[in-house]
Amino acid sequence: MSFRGAKFNQIPTASQFGNQQQFPAHQQFTQPKSQSSVSFNAKFEEYSKKVEDLLDVPAVQKIKPYVPQIGRFLIVATFYEDSWRIISQWSDQVFYLWNYRHIPYVLVILLLLTCVTVMIGGSTLVVLKKHQLYASAALIGVIITQGIMYGLFVGTNFMLRNLSLMGGLLIAFSDTLVKEKKRFAGLPEISTNNDYKNYVLLAGRILLMFMFVTFAVTKSWFTTIITFIGMAAILAGFKTRFACMVLITILVFYNFGQNSYWYATSEAKRDYLKYEFYQTLSIIGGLLLVVNTGAGELSLDEKKKVY
Repeated sequence: MSFRGAKFNQIPTASQFGNQQQFPAHQQFTQPKSQSSVSFNAKFEEYSKKVEDLLDVPAVQKIKPYVPQIGRFLIVATFYEDSWRIISQWSDQVFYLWNYRHIPYVLVILLLLTCVTVMIGGSTLVVLKKHQLYASAALIGVIITQGIMYGLFVGTNFMLRNLSLMGGLLIAFSDTLVKEKKRFAGLPEISTNNDYKNYVLLAGRILLMFMFVTFAVTKSWFTTIITFIGMAAILAGFKTRFACMVLITILVFYNFGQNSYWYATSEAKRDYLKYEFYQTLSIIGGLLLVVNTGAGELSLDEKKKVY
């Protein structure tokens, strides 16, 4: 993403602003272990089914048709924010790239104009579900280009978050392939195209989880455990919708509680929190699309249907 804050060679880190914040003995032999395991699995299945059934209540059904659109907009929200930042702080961006990154002045102008145009145009195409392949590829290209321009590939946080952002774009693209499949459901399907869609969705799920690596290890032990369990479930495609709903809930509370940049008193902190806020919104958007489309055929959920 574009240059932010007082330090020219990295995105600010959270450390600059402070931390954000058995059965009883007499029951041990009352029933065989296998029966306890079966009982736990049955209770978990029942509970997760109840949570997933929340998607079928009338109030949710009314907004369900708009979920893909909302998810797509959230995925590209960070691109809209970053393009606006470049435009509103044009002279600062040019000064930094020219004087500190030593990029020729004319090339700086061309790169910034290209990035802004591609981010606005590509994001709009993603929201409108037009030319998805080219729009997603162009936005991924912007992520890589800006990482090189601003020298951000040395930052682990930048790398993991932007890998997750790429995963969200892949999921948006695979969602379009799912819709196309449903549109022509009565016709024979080319297996290679179906396999392509499944592999794209799997790659998107894997990349989407990278952001949670740094997120989970900085939180309380309870949040860390829940987050890692949710990550494992999404990666394996087991109870995917349930796991996504849990992670979405965690991220929403975290984002509005810890990344409320509108309350920040210093410009540097506001820039950092705004970056975190919109990046997290993009990850939430990717999870929403997974809730909408499911994990795809390369998942345990689909294998269970077969067997």
